[in-house]
Amino acid sequence: MRYIIIGAGAVGGTVGGRLAQAGREVVLVARGAHLAALRAHGLRLRVPQGESTHRLPAVDGPDPLGELRPDDVLLLAVKTQDTVAALDTWAGTPVAGGGTAAERLPLVCLQNGVESGRLALRRFRRVYGVCVWLPSTFVEPGTVSAAGAPLTGVLHLGRAPHGADDTIRRIAADLTDAHFEAPVVPDVARWQYAKLLGNLGNALEAVSGPVASEAAQALFARVRAEGEEVLDAAGIAYAGAAEQRAARDGKVTLVPLDGVPRGGGSSWQSLVRGTGTIEADYLNGEIVLLGRLHGVPTPLNELLQRLAGEFAREGRPAGSLPVADLVRLADEAVRQSG
Repeated sequence: MRYIIIGAGAVGGTVGGRLAQAGREVVLVARGAHLAALRAHGLRLRVPQGESTHRLPAVDGPDPLGELRPDDVLLLAVKTQDTVAALDTWAGTPVAGGGTAAERLPLVCLQNGVESGRLALRRFRRVYGVCVWLPSTFVEPGTVSAAGAPLTGVLHLGRAPHGADDTIRRIAADLTDAHFEAPVVPDVARWQYAKLLGNLGNALEAVSGPVASEAAQALFARVRAEGEEVLDAAGIAYAGAAEQRAARDGKVTLVPLDGVPRGGGSSWQSLVRGTGTIEADYLNGEIVLLGRLHGVPTPLNELLQRLAGEFAREGRPAGSLPVADLVRLADEAVRQSG
């Protein structure tokens, strides 16, 4: 298999670098300064075991590759808000021997939330979901880091919307060789919804900083409880806390890395990098959508979705809204919803 990493940022770059270390063939897809650095200097991967540089093919899209190979695997690692554009770019790419990528190649959604799999299934016949537990940081163009040890991450995999096959088992075996735990499960969505509940704090971190103080943790608990109420009302199953701890505890412990600043979560990093977009519409916004569909008020997730979007569009600094002010806004939103 050749792995084409569509979106070689923090998560995609880490997975691509680790696969390359394990001897797998990897192509990185990036843009802008990151693409230029990858072409000029290779991918620098910083992990607790040390730093390595990988000279890998780096492209901005499918055209430089010509016809894709029948053994190619497309790993989609862009943010969810960029999924449709990526699908448009890659779905119609011809594959040697006939047909297109959408018709013949596996597409693995290495992303937060649950929406990308649904979007991909509109275009691709063979879609696989991943519950991504992979603390990683985009350090600078050409450089990514992942501070987890002894494993780099835990990636539950399965066919979307459910099931498993030989393809995903082969991919999981490669990821296992590449310093990940990669269990294949028949119900990957159940793990993705559990991760979604944790990701509801991404927007809180992005606008008000680390969820470390008692006030921030209490607010996140309220936001998460709102999410759980919505999933329960919708009849959506999700892995429980004990099951998640059993799957991850002792496997991915963060180790400080020299020269790597605190990265924060994916939403925090979007604000720091000034991308102008943020994935809150597909994290908190997923809870808001389900709440509206099933008659459950979601004032706290609506607030965080709105604030995160404003921060991204207006270029406001990450973490610049004091937690006390955010708590006041949350209390007001709850009162108004009642």
